[in-house]
Amino acid sequence: MQTTMLKAKLHRATVTYSELGYEGSCAIDGKILDFAEIKEYEQIQIYNVNTGGRFTTYAIRAEEGSGVFSVNGAAARLACAGDLIIVCTFACYDAKELENYKPTLVYFNAKNEIIHSSHTIPVQAA
Repeated sequence: MQTTMLKAKLHRATVTYSELGYEGSCAIDGKILDFAEIKEYEQIQIYNVNTGGRFTTYAIRAEEGSGVFSVNGAAARLACAGDLIIVCTFACYDAKELENYKPTLVYFNAKNEIIHSSHTIPVQAA
């Protein structure tokens, strides 16, 4: 049996561009993709913190070190420059793989610079 688990999360990145006329996808700084082990053309889910909207697209590589998070094509109607977003990827794991499973969690400042990363989400207090 396989279980679908969070693979990577890019937490509270700022949308830098919203390009309605560009071929669909989400362009993400290549260094960030590499750090989070997200492959170009990998399916991603985007959660817009500003609007509560959620949508699925795929990642494409933006210039390395640029800090770009560009929401493109039809999805550009769902996120605007300046919006905070959370980008997630998921993967299927079997029981053996889950023994050492840890997602990659990446956190950003307002300039889309990585401020820290982790493999666990803090326990939510009551």
